[in-house]
Amino acid sequence: MRFSKLLDDAEIAPKQRSGEADVTGVAADSRLCKRGTCFVAVRGTAVDGHAYIRSAVTAGSAAVVCEDAHDVPADIAFAVVGDTHRALGPLAQAFAGWPVRKLVSIGVTGTNGKTTVACLIESVLAVAGYRIGRLSTIGYDTGQRRLSPATTTPDAIALAEMTAEMVQAGCSHVVIEVSSHALDQQRTSGVEFQVGVFTNLSGDHLDYHKTMEAYFSAKRRLFEQLSAKAVAVINRDDRRGQTLAEVTPAKVAWYGLSPAAELWAKIQRIDEKGSRFLIIRRDEQARVATPLIGRHNILNCLAAAAACLELGVELAAVAAGLERITTIRGRLERVPADVPYQVFVDYAHTDEALANVLSSLRPLSQGRIIVVFGCGGDRDRSKRPRMAAAAERLADRIVITSDNPRSEQPRKIIEDIVAGLGECGRAKTNTEIDRRAAIAAAIDQARPGDVVLIAGKGHECEQIVGDERIHFDDVEVALEILSRRTRP
Repeated sequence: MRFSKLLDDAEIAPKQRSGEADVTGVAADSRLCKRGTCFVAVRGTAVDGHAYIRSAVTAGSAAVVCEDAHDVPADIAFAVVGDTHRALGPLAQAFAGWPVRKLVSIGVTGTNGKTTVACLIESVLAVAGYRIGRLSTIGYDTGQRRLSPATTTPDAIALAEMTAEMVQAGCSHVVIEVSSHALDQQRTSGVEFQVGVFTNLSGDHLDYHKTMEAYFSAKRRLFEQLSAKAVAVINRDDRRGQTLAEVTPAKVAWYGLSPAAELWAKIQRIDEKGSRFLIIRRDEQARVATPLIGRHNILNCLAAAAACLELGVELAAVAAGLERITTIRGRLERVPADVPYQVFVDYAHTDEALANVLSSLRPLSQGRIIVVFGCGGDRDRSKRPRMAAAAERLADRIVITSDNPRSEQPRKIIEDIVAGLGECGRAKTNTEIDRRAAIAAAIDQARPGDVVLIAGKGHECEQIVGDERIHFDDVEVALEILSRRTRP
């Protein structure tokens, strides 16, 4: 593809442009450049791609898109744009033939519930007869490949490549979990979402965003960028929802747990078998019985239902799709074992998520709730004491341990968590740096009728300690410990 055509197809009007070249690919990492690559110099949080323009050219790059052409050699084609972050997505999509425009794109954002909502949307659309690609925390599914993700939302180049695979596989829709990092870094630039879904907002990622307002501002971008033809599916039970409704050009579809929302649920039962409720929209209603447990999961079901209804799926198919999901990896996942108590693994890694899960488990317990959790190192430190407070309020026994300490000292992280406990909380808390030993300690305390919750890592299958990644799967570890308890 000629460089000029790439820019035209990407709908980019450069401030300055010079030269022409044959382009064989698009890259934002100079180490991935080869003969004919168009190198996009992106200013990252730690590295400025402009410092690697000459490295990219040495590797064979034939063209450069940048914000400052000072380091571009005289014989290399270039284009100067105002924001290379924003340009990268359209350039990658244009080179791939704009595959994302051949798909109905659904974006899901919020602090908690994104993965569950994305999986529920995928299930409903499948029941309705569509083939769906999914990009989410628990995995990327292109219809051709299933990949373990490094990030919730892929970078713009990977997103273009994967949406191209989806089109080749015959997909008609893609559901994308859109993280606040992705929105801030414009990884979904070039994606025109037909539906944007907001789950909720609570404190998280403040190590990156610094303030709640900056965090919310990143989330808000998804809705500000929707077109007037799109639909914004918003949780009426979250106080930030009204703000999103005011800033989006899109049609707003409200969901919630009260009749104030246009799509709402009348809860009939929540127990160890799951949740049963009526889903109601105007004069229509359908009964849903899902193995997903808790009020928060009913809200997740409503979010998915609202999105799919707006896409034209019939309510009966929506209900069938919601019921089709039996479990979601690492989301209140029951650990199967022949013991007189229950053990669950959940990804809850914010105070609100932990409170939601513990509250959902209370009706299931005929005895005590025992929770084991930690907080990630080099991540939002402000939530550490808040998570402790949630555990103190809603659990009967607490074991505080490590959860991806990264470069921090595990003992210091645990001390930060313990600081959020009152006298009552400290009296019912043990600490154990070793996560395997902590899980064993929690299970050892369990008596008939108790519920044990292993929180924080969910679907993750490794523990990050320093620069080392060690295989560690909470479900596997719990099964191993439980198997020893049940041996004759």
